[in-house]
Amino acid sequence: MREAEVGRLLAANLLRALAVVLTAVAPAFFLDGFSVLGTHLTWLCVCSVCVATLNIILHLVLRPNQSPKRRSFAHKISRFLKCCIYFFMSCILFHAIIVLYGAPLIELVTETFLFAVLLSTFTTLQCLCLLGPNIQAWIRVFSKNGAMSIWESSLQITSMCSILGAWFGAFPIPLDWDRPWQVWPISCSLGATFGYMAGLIIAPLWIHWNRKQLTYKSR
Repeated sequence: MREAEVGRLLAANLLRALAVVLTAVAPAFFLDGFSVLGTHLTWLCVCSVCVATLNIILHLVLRPNQSPKRRSFAHKISRFLKCCIYFFMSCILFHAIIVLYGAPLIELVTETFLFAVLLSTFTTLQCLCLLGPNIQAWIRVFSKNGAMSIWESSLQITSMCSILGAWFGAFPIPLDWDRPWQVWPISCSLGATFGYMAGLIIAPLWIHWNRKQLTYKSR
């Protein structure tokens, strides 16, 4: 494992974490009354768009999984459309799962869907950028010892941390504290965001500490 590759991963993840921080601060200079808690739906949209855009740009620049085969323009268009469909399906699936876990079915539909979009941005979008619309590759990566590169290991860690963060974020909601951040889905989306950022930092550090034990073999 090359140290330079780990350094590229760390730099990319730090940029992603910085982008999340900026989405909580920068819009206040352009939008009156903007705040993460006060205008939470606006922040969900801004965070999702900024993180998605940066992930796509980083993938195009770093090309961590570049295929040696040349692809036709028609193939690239087809791949892009499939990725869009997969992302939308992921949002619908996350929305359904969130409702099954206790979110309001009819009320606050917009809030629930935007939270699902945020989760899809933290998880599914990264899979689409790195692996493309290849479900078999997704299953391989998230199976035991399925990662074939440090980028795939980072994908495992950040995705799981995001989902766990969202799950832990739901714990304070039923408590009778009457805090503004207990309103649905603020605590869950903040939990997912903190989990995502934690995963971004943990992933390269874990890979660096375990680099001698990690042996990636092509399958």
